[in-house]
Amino acid sequence: MEKLKILLAKGRIYESVYALLNDVGISIHLPDRTYFPTTNQDDLAFQVVKPQITSLLLAQGKADVGFSGKDWVFENGVENDLEEIMDLGFDPVRIVAAIPETIDFDTLLKQPVTIATEYQSLSKKWLSEKNINGAIFRTWGTSEGFVQDSPDALAQILIDNTSTGSSLKANRLKIVDTLMESSTRMYASKSALENPKKRQKIFELKMLFEAVLNARNRVMLEMNVSAENFDSLVQGLPSMRSPTVSPLFGKSGGYAIKIAVKKSDVPTLLPKLQSLGATDIVEYELRKVIL
Repeated sequence: MEKLKILLAKGRIYESVYALLNDVGISIHLPDRTYFPTTNQDDLAFQVVKPQITSLLLAQGKADVGFSGKDWVFENGVENDLEEIMDLGFDPVRIVAAIPETIDFDTLLKQPVTIATEYQSLSKKWLSEKNINGAIFRTWGTSEGFVQDSPDALAQILIDNTSTGSSLKANRLKIVDTLMESSTRMYASKSALENPKKRQKIFELKMLFEAVLNARNRVMLEMNVSAENFDSLVQGLPSMRSPTVSPLFGKSGGYAIKIAVKKSDVPTLLPKLQSLGATDIVEYELRKVIL
C-alpha cells in the first residue's frame, strides 16, 4: 500500500494540527528523539520537520501533504510549485515592518537603513517595491531587540510576524507597513495531486478537517415547545438549514426541536428562545459538521 506522506511542522503548528487530527480520529504518537510519529492509519505516514522547510520539501515532491504558514511559502518562493488545499485558520498573523515609535518613517528613509528579520526574501521584495536603500541583517528567533532609537542599533527597521502587536508595543515599536497576512494552511505537492489515489485521500482529509472546524464553531440546541408557541418559536430560530422537529410523546400538540447554531449566537439566543416559549433547553458540543 502506497502511503500518503504528511509533514508536520514543529512548534505551534504541530500542536494545532495534532489536535485537529485527533478530533478527526487520526491519532499520532511521537516517541522521544524521533521525527517519525506512529499513527493508527495504515495509509498515512508522518514526519516532523522545521516549519521553514515544509513548503520547500513539498515543492520538491519529497512529501505529499504538509502544514505551513503562508508566510513561509512565499518566503521560500514556492507559491507556484505547490497547491493550497485549505486555510485552517490557525495562528493568524501579519508580516509587518516596524520602526521605533520616536522616529518618523519618511525621515528615516532619507538615509540607508538595515532591516532585522528572518524573512530575507520578503524583505528584499519589500525594499524593491518601496524603492528603499537598505540592507538585510538576518536574525534567528526574537528580533525586536535589534531595532532601537539609538545610533548603536544594529538595525533601523524590523520585519516580523505579529498577531496582536503587543510584543512590538512592549519594545516601543510601531507598525509602518503590512507585507502580507498569514495563517496555517494545508498544502499538497503537485505530484501527489496527479496521483488519483493520493488526490482522493487528500480531499477526504480536507472534508474531515472542514467537518471538525465547522463543529468547533457550533453547538446543538434541543428544546421543547407547546403547539401554541410553535410557529413563533420556529420563525425566531437561526439554523444551518431547517430545524429538526418531532412530536412529543404523550403530549398532544407539543414538539421537540433541534438546531445547530454558532457558539457566538448562544448568549443572545437562549434568552430569546425562552421568551418565545421554549422549555427544557439543552446545549451540547458537536464533533463533526458536514455542510
